Amino acid sequence: MTTTSSTAYSRDLGDELRRLRQRFTGLRGRGLAVQLGWDPSKVSNLEHGKIRASDVDLAQYLTACGKDIDFFDDFLRRYHNAFDTYFAQAPDNLRTLTMAEASATKITAYDVLTVNGLLRTPTYERALSAATGTTPPDTDRQAVLRRPTRPDCVFYLHELALSTHPGTAQEMEDQHLWLQANSSMLRIIPADAHAAASQSPCTLFEFERSQPVVHAETDIARVFIQDDAAVARARALFDHLDTIALDEHQSRRKLAEHRGPTPLRALAPSR
Repeated sequence: MTTTSSTAYSRDLGDELRRLRQRFTGLRGRGLAVQLGWDPSKVSNLEHGKIRASDVDLAQYLTACGKDIDFFDDFLRRYHNAFDTYFAQAPDNLRTLTMAEASATKITAYDVLTVNGLLRTPTYERALSAATGTTPPDTDRQAVLRRPTRPDCVFYLHELALSTHPGTAQEMEDQHLWLQANSSMLRIIPADAHAAASQSPCTLFEFERSQPVVHAETDIARVFIQDDAAVARARALFDHLDTIALDEHQSRRKLAEHRGPTPLRALAPSR
C-alpha cells in the first residue's frame, strides 16, 4: 500500500468501496478493519482515496464484501488508473464529476456553446440531449447549488451559448430566466470577444484538503487533470476571462436582450 496524492477518481472509487462495505457487510470501518486485521486508519484512508492499495489489499477487502473474482478483476482494472494525473472517462459517466462538484469548495467554469451542466434547467437539458443524440442525466446536479454550504461558484459563459438554441423559444426563455435569477454566479463573455470563443471549455475544482482538479469535456470523453501545469493554465484562462467578462449587472442585461418570442435556431441532431 502506497501513500500518494488523492485524485478525483481515487476518491470516487474509494467511495464505491465504502458503499460496498455498508451494503454487504453491515460493518463500520473499524469493524471491517478488525475482521481484516488492519489498522482502522487503513480502511478510512482507502475509502477516502488517500492511499493506493495493493492488489492483495483489494482482494481481501472485496472478498470481505462478498464480491467474486469477476467483480475483483473489473474493479482492479479501473483502480489501476485511480491515481493518474490525467484520467479519461466516457462522457455519460457522471459519478466522478458529481463527486467533485459535491466536495469542492470552489468551482470556476467556462463554457462557450452550451450552458454549464450545473446551470441547466431540466427542459434545456432534455432539449440539448435530444439535439445531440445523447441520454439526459438522471441526477439532480443543481442540488449542490441549493446547499447551505454550497461551493463558491463563478460561471463564465460566452454569449454564443445564448444564441445557440437546442430547444424551443419557451424552453430557452425559461433557461434565460433561471440564469437571470442566479446571475450572482454568472459572468457573460460578450460576442465580440472572438478569441475567447476559441478557448476550450473547462472547469476548475478546488477542495479544502485535496489538490485542485481541472475537468474538460468533449462529445467522446471526460478528462480529469490533476497536474500543476494544467491547473496553472486554467487559472491563467480564468484571470483573462475576468478582465473581459461583463459584470453581474451587465450580464443580467445581456440575458434580457436574448429573451423574447423570436423564433430560435435549433442545433442539428448529431449523426
